[in-house]
Amino acid sequence: MFYSSTPEDVTFLSEVTRLPLFDDDEDVAEDLILPPDSPAPATPASSSSASSSASSSPTPTSSSSSDDSPPTSGSSSAASLPSSPPVPRRSLRANKGQLPIRYNDFVSYNVEAFTIPTSYKQAMLDPNWNNAMQTEFDALHATGTWEVVDRPPEPVMILGNRWVYAVKVKADGTLERFQARLVVQGFGQEYGLDYDETFAPVAKMQTVRTLLAVAAVRGRPLFQLDVKNAFLHGDLKEVVYMRRPPGYTVGRDDQVCRLRRSLSGLKQAPRAWFEKFQSTVLALGFRQSNNDPSLFLRSSSAGLIALLLYVDDMIITGDDVTGIQKLKAGLHASFTLKELGSLSYFLGLEITRSQKGILLSQRKYIGDLLSSAQFGDCIPVSTPMEVNLHLSRDSGVPLVNPSQYRHLVGSLIYLPHTRPDISFAVHVVSQFMSDPRVDHLSAVHRILRYLQGTRDVGIFLPATGNLCLQAYSDSDYAGCVDTRRSTTGWCVQVGGAFVNWRCRKQDKVSKSSTEAEYRAMSDVASELVWMQRLLLDLGVTCPSPITLHVDNTSAIQIAVNPVLHDRTKHIEIHVHYVCDLVHEGFLVVRHVASADQLADLFTKPFHRSRHMLLSDKLMLRDQHQFGGGC
Repeated sequence: MFYSSTPEDVTFLSEVTRLPLFDDDEDVAEDLILPPDSPAPATPASSSSASSSASSSPTPTSSSSSDDSPPTSGSSSAASLPSSPPVPRRSLRANKGQLPIRYNDFVSYNVEAFTIPTSYKQAMLDPNWNNAMQTEFDALHATGTWEVVDRPPEPVMILGNRWVYAVKVKADGTLERFQARLVVQGFGQEYGLDYDETFAPVAKMQTVRTLLAVAAVRGRPLFQLDVKNAFLHGDLKEVVYMRRPPGYTVGRDDQVCRLRRSLSGLKQAPRAWFEKFQSTVLALGFRQSNNDPSLFLRSSSAGLIALLLYVDDMIITGDDVTGIQKLKAGLHASFTLKELGSLSYFLGLEITRSQKGILLSQRKYIGDLLSSAQFGDCIPVSTPMEVNLHLSRDSGVPLVNPSQYRHLVGSLIYLPHTRPDISFAVHVVSQFMSDPRVDHLSAVHRILRYLQGTRDVGIFLPATGNLCLQAYSDSDYAGCVDTRRSTTGWCVQVGGAFVNWRCRKQDKVSKSSTEAEYRAMSDVASELVWMQRLLLDLGVTCPSPITLHVDNTSAIQIAVNPVLHDRTKHIEIHVHYVCDLVHEGFLVVRHVASADQLADLFTKPFHRSRHMLLSDKLMLRDQHQFGGGC
């Protein structure tokens, strides 16, 4: 179980730099050797007493210290002291002058503040940004992104462009590189003329967590690769013209650039890049998964190889180590890759691996969010939402600046990927984006205060356990004050790891709590069918039937007893999907006590003790509890 920080903990963290350099076994300070004529160093007690006596009595004169004056009560003991203080002990430890290892997790990085230019004129004054722009030009020339041609006739649209600058940092907050990207102003494109289809798939977060959970149990290595200038590799089918970018000196000023490759900003750029990558990987002997188009697989006698792509970032894992090396060589032959070694930081997710398993957290993301919201020094709370808080559209007065609310909630939406404990709270506050009010903003601030005390917490994927599926389903009947719709909450467990969860409002009003529970069961049943197929792609065969834990006996009876269906004529036909799966032997519904229903965390807020208990059962662990900081 993890525990949130208290105000005393916050004070302790702020005082780290003043910790004494003591070891656990003995309290020996690392003092310097003083010269013989130097006064003995005063202890804190003697210093305070000396200062108090000095302030209460006048400074003694030379006559008061003459030989005729009577000795004081302490003069005899003072006369027996040696003329010079004893030499203090010197430390012979190898870690002298360094913080003990136990304080390493509390050391923070000081990131230098960089000024990001907003125009080309500002960037050209800084050599760092000049080098970044030159690197971008070199990549554009290497891939043959465009050719300089004469300006076409007037009816043809010529797109503009601009430079976009960013500072890339590592997971620990240190500087990685300055990045400059040339972006086409694609808002001037016309559908059917300049572009056609634009959709390009990306990896689902459920797939990422499932892939990591299987790798943790099977002991598979995890590698991370990044494609440099990914969009420049996509072949452009349409004829698109662009103005000469600022700083480009090739050709005449009256000429334009005809694009041969896709470029950032074009509406079809993501699709062109994915089609190029897809054809390349399929030519290497891989097949594309039907359950997640971003997942590519290859099976051989040596084992399985899986490649998961998210735009230009990819994860490679599998049992065939030799095949993985051949895959990397094949990708290097087609693209400009950057190998990042073992998986440690992917899409803002921090991956920490040990013999116990894998911990997924978003410590840096939370820290950046709290800093931007000026909540870095706030007092933490123990739960993300107040108990019995029912927010509505008319809660409080409207906000003067609603953009601040939308920015915070938009940032919070990405956090439940590793923090199921805030899923319900984020689900509630995200319903008021169109007209946020003061009470809604107060609920968002409470979530930030909860994150302040639990920023090191993440989802734990253990390295032990059987890779079998089971799920928990629950609902909060008529929980929405405005629409009286119920809230669905469920979570799916693979072995000992929770890899999939959801908190959402049902699309229709339920007439009873049984109907609300039954709709939640139907939702998670569809997810279980998809996850079983995904695990089969990853080389994991899940035994049937899959257990679904529900705390409503009426809903269980409806699922297993067709005689009771006459009582549920008002429920739509698609909800009976659960009954079909039960009869086919794919699903078995088991009753679970409400006290042991883990999906409760996705339907309503709880007091601290109940919230911490459910979070612990969902395998939420603190980074230091897992085995140290990353």
